[in-house]
Amino acid sequence: MNAAVSPLWCLGAAFIASVLLAANPYLPLWEHVPDGEPYVFDDPDNPGRRRVYIYGSHDSQRTLPCGREHVVWSAPVEDLNKWRFDGVIFRSLNDANGDPLDKNWLGDQLYAPDVALKTGAGGKKTYFLVPNNMAGERKTMIAKSDRPDGPFKVCNWDGKDPKRTVGCLRADPAVFVDDDGRVYGYWGFWRSMAAELDPETMATLKPGAKVIEDMVSGAKQPGVFRFYEASSMRKIKDKYVFIYSRWTEEGEFGLKSAPYTLAYAYSDNPLGPWTYGGTLIDARARETRPDGRVVVTATASGNTHGSICEINGKWYVFYHRQCGLQGCSRQAMVAPITVEVEEGPGGKVCIPEAEYTSEGFETEGLDPFEWHPAGITCHYVGGPYVRPWHADGYEEANPYDERINRSSVVNIVSGSVVGYKYFNFGKTHGRKLLRLEMNLLLLGEKAQMEVWAIRPNAAEGGIKLGDAAFSGEAGVRTVVETVDVGRLAGLDGRKALFFVFHSARTGYPICEMEGFRFTCATEAPDVR
Repeated sequence: MNAAVSPLWCLGAAFIASVLLAANPYLPLWEHVPDGEPYVFDDPDNPGRRRVYIYGSHDSQRTLPCGREHVVWSAPVEDLNKWRFDGVIFRSLNDANGDPLDKNWLGDQLYAPDVALKTGAGGKKTYFLVPNNMAGERKTMIAKSDRPDGPFKVCNWDGKDPKRTVGCLRADPAVFVDDDGRVYGYWGFWRSMAAELDPETMATLKPGAKVIEDMVSGAKQPGVFRFYEASSMRKIKDKYVFIYSRWTEEGEFGLKSAPYTLAYAYSDNPLGPWTYGGTLIDARARETRPDGRVVVTATASGNTHGSICEINGKWYVFYHRQCGLQGCSRQAMVAPITVEVEEGPGGKVCIPEAEYTSEGFETEGLDPFEWHPAGITCHYVGGPYVRPWHADGYEEANPYDERINRSSVVNIVSGSVVGYKYFNFGKTHGRKLLRLEMNLLLLGEKAQMEVWAIRPNAAEGGIKLGDAAFSGEAGVRTVVETVDVGRLAGLDGRKALFFVFHSARTGYPICEMEGFRFTCATEAPDVR
């Protein structure tokens, strides 16, 4: 086993130009779209084709969560590696007359939205966006468009006051159109609210309907549901599935309470009563160690919001994770799930909890011979975190430049572990002189880096692939090549990859990870 150091120039533009849109986060690393609501709609520009659309908030302000615009991304259902930015679909800047809303319009933050499709006479499709404008009297904005990618125009202005809207929806709204054309709204913060809506307005109560308070029990109330926010509704066969952000109980899973999980409930009716289903995803990436301890292996606190969607016969849960330290650079994540529905009255809906990974839509495992930005890590303990792209040296770059797809893992100190789940190491079979190239910025600490497969230590069944020593020279960006032909060639299937760092001094940053790949020594240099 040995390690060698090569100059950065041998990478050329390979790392910067690498665009990996199917791994987690599945959008480019410079894009921050939390609260993603996924829907499969007809492609308006290609009759007979379908696309999956992601509607979410937009963490574009860098120092504050959310933004003052909603954007949409989409991909063809047959190729979830081809995500496309479809542009800004809504801004809440003007009133019904086109005049500025008021001098305080900058307070019009656009939080988690939702979209509903209504099909009218003759098959005409109208898309309704609930932009979740939380300012003043504009909490119930509804906007519509003839296209899933907008633009959307507000359609529920108050006829007496052009600066106000009418309706009953409030925080984190969801709108659901049932098969029979009836429309339902869901919303709430700490408490879950729901009601049947007037299908003509899509915003006001249906005549004679009443708001159902505490549709499922809130986090501050007795009961297992522990609703916090992020209402989302889906119908699967004859069952209604309510997805929401759940505030876990203190000590649940052996951890502190947090609003960092998505959960679901199900019912035979769109307004309940509901049966609690369980956790869909835990954005803390909790793991159970061999001794039974439960540990957090990603960001310990924050929020998450999302839903589930069937795409080409496969089910996924969409959610978001925290990036950086301020909670305002959240990134869109996805994981495969299985959904089993027991039809008929009282039938169950079973959706086992998904795993937080780096794979995204690459469910067969990441390709070890592709360049991978370090920021797709799904396991970072002992100090590291993912630094947002705008803090990573590209402040003046065009953020919508697809040649840029990077964010570094920083604050790596002695004892830090940075991991990735999972790589398809079956692709390494038959290769000779395999090595690992890493793009690192050294920070002046003499240190040792170990590379492990499966787990980050032998006690938990890990296999050590190699190691490298850092000289301690500060400010040197290098490629580190770690070689272990026998053990790497012997790996097969989907396996996790871990980097473990050690140094004599604790608490001192060792390096910043920017990206890596496996290579064969006989391959020509990649100078893309």
